[in-house]
Amino acid sequence: MPIIVNLDVMMARRKMSLNELSEKVDLTLSNLSILKTGKAKAVRFSTLEAICKVLNCQPGDILEYVE
Repeated sequence: MPIIVNLDVMMARRKMSLNELSEKVDLTLSNLSILKTGKAKAVRFSTLEAICKVLNCQPGDILEYVE
């Protein structure tokens, strides 16, 4: 898939665990894990907004397009 999810990179930069992010974003651990591993087929803008707010980043810091 040409869309790469760099959620784990941003979490590492912010020294935040998946459990902590899950609580702050109010998403289940399994849904965040699916997103983190790149297995998600879609992501809601509201979810992306919440993740960016908690991690203090831009959507482009999390999602990357590679041909």
